[in-house]
Amino acid sequence: MKLLSQKVKFDSDLLIKYDKPLPRYTSYPPATELKENFTETDFHNAIAAGNSQNIPLSLYCHIPFCESPCYFCGCNTIITQRKEVVDPYLNYIAKNITKVASEIDPKRQVEQLHWGGGTPNYLNLDQVEKLWTILNENFNFSDRAEISIEINPKNVDKNYLLLLKDLGFNRISFGIQDFNPQVQAAINRIQSETMLFQVMEWIREVGFESVNVDLIYGLPYQNLATFTDTIQKTIKLNPDRIAVFNFAYVPWLKPVQRRIPQEALPKAQEKLDIFHFTIDELTEKGYVFIGMDHFAKPNDELAIAQREGKLHRNFQGYTTKPESDLFGFGISSISMLQTVYAQNNKRLKDYYQAIDSEILPLEKGVNLHRDDLIRRAVIMELMCQFQLDKSEFETRYHLDFDTYFAEELVRLSLLANDGLVELFPHSIVVTARGRLLIRNIASVFDSYLQHKQVEKFSKAI
Repeated sequence: MKLLSQKVKFDSDLLIKYDKPLPRYTSYPPATELKENFTETDFHNAIAAGNSQNIPLSLYCHIPFCESPCYFCGCNTIITQRKEVVDPYLNYIAKNITKVASEIDPKRQVEQLHWGGGTPNYLNLDQVEKLWTILNENFNFSDRAEISIEINPKNVDKNYLLLLKDLGFNRISFGIQDFNPQVQAAINRIQSETMLFQVMEWIREVGFESVNVDLIYGLPYQNLATFTDTIQKTIKLNPDRIAVFNFAYVPWLKPVQRRIPQEALPKAQEKLDIFHFTIDELTEKGYVFIGMDHFAKPNDELAIAQREGKLHRNFQGYTTKPESDLFGFGISSISMLQTVYAQNNKRLKDYYQAIDSEILPLEKGVNLHRDDLIRRAVIMELMCQFQLDKSEFETRYHLDFDTYFAEELVRLSLLANDGLVELFPHSIVVTARGRLLIRNIASVFDSYLQHKQVEKFSKAI
């Protein structure tokens, strides 16, 4: 089903009405549903099922180390300037990779690899090459593989970027958050405009296929005027993709955020004004609104895939790659197989201990049932394509859509009354007004939501 041509519409009243904490639906069930009763056997069985179907592979490596904390960060990080921590970590992640890879059919190809963190470029050049070699010795990479890495622009030079490109990385991402020095100081992420433009110049000279930058709105001391300046400088930087995240202030979950002056956070209306301007300005300058908080140039793979109805979503966000088995390596990383999700130990000590005991370092997980798979397909279709063909689901899952989702369609009709969706006999279409509230629309089909502590999630806007 090809995407209907339609621009996003900004409706402040509806955004305020529906602004509540919700999952981001990078998976369904969300990661909050992972339980500690998950077993190694469950994981082994899921690998075997993927082998039997020759499902493509996606790999994720988590490098948790950072030299200093960013106060806005919600990632699983280890703050240290002791670089000697890296080599032991790489030795353990190598054992993790080797053990899992030994069970995977070598004919299965890797279509996607991503290094995240923390700060992946906390590793020196020799360590980068070591981890790269471990992965290539254990997996069969497709010639078309998307190979990406997140970097901290403060800790990179042209030689570092050249090595990444020579090894095979073809996509790169870095966080800007905000160009304003006062905002940067308040979040402990100081990086000069000159440096950011220099790093982008190196990236272009080296020849990466795609560059993504991250911005955050809702940070301390931000206002419409300062963020207007940030957006204009970002456009001048000319990245291929831009992610504009809503800052989730949850100091009860992320204690480092207590260092942020709460009184300096922008008020709700100011945040809405910032978000409204950002959407208008980026789309005016030619970027396509992909969904939620992502924008891409019209010729970018994400934009093309969405127009062709081929966009997908996993724990790494929007992707053009087909349904894959995602294997996560390193502490806290999540594996997302067809019928199983599993998360590694979050603490370094537990991760090392499990590997020393020659067991998988799994902390928790969940087995997906038929209802989960059906709901996941519905949610991902709405999140990625903004429309859903009910007839296609009936054929694929041998069910009557309106009967199976009778209660959900009643709730969805309330959203239709507000102009967020249009309901047809054989399809559901998200309106231009509803695209900014796609998490609210998707949540209608979330059978776990009523049992969750919604404080665990960021707000929809």
